[in-house]
Amino acid sequence: MAGVQPAVTLRPMTAEHAEGVLAVFAEGIATGHATFESAAPAWAEFDASHLPEHRFVALDATSDASPDAPAGPVLGWVAASPVSRRAVYAGVVEASLYVGAAARGRGVGRALMDALLASAEAGGLWTVQSTVFPENAGSLALHAAAGFRVVGRRERIARMTHGPLAGEWRDVVLLERRL
Repeated sequence: MAGVQPAVTLRPMTAEHAEGVLAVFAEGIATGHATFESAAPAWAEFDASHLPEHRFVALDATSDASPDAPAGPVLGWVAASPVSRRAVYAGVVEASLYVGAAARGRGVGRALMDALLASAEAGGLWTVQSTVFPENAGSLALHAAAGFRVVGRRERIARMTHGPLAGEWRDVVLLERRL
């Protein structure tokens, strides 16, 4: 039926979601406004760099499916990475959140962010931070709605290595949410 959106199910991210997670990541990379990365990593590298207890996927699912039924494709994902190996920063993580183009504007990003913040708080973390390109208005709005504050703007922090912006210096906005 036209205009009817499938239900969304949030689940902990596992290796079974690898293909969909990396495809959504690659889609975000291609925009030129999501990350400095030039390509999605292999799953083993992705898996090793993100905390297993603080990563989730949003899956397409029918509203009448049972909670144990297999869900459809990955619509988006969120994951946290430690910002430092130093013990004093053990409660500080950096969030990465990507939503596929077809799922944007449906509340998928907010559902994923809420899941991450709940798991972070339950896990004893005290700060979730993100860096966002200033041109990424959707991501900045999502972070503001989720209670993040702007810490500052890091000007000309790095150069793009890919796409139409290759070689250009980019700024990022540093955001944080204290739990």
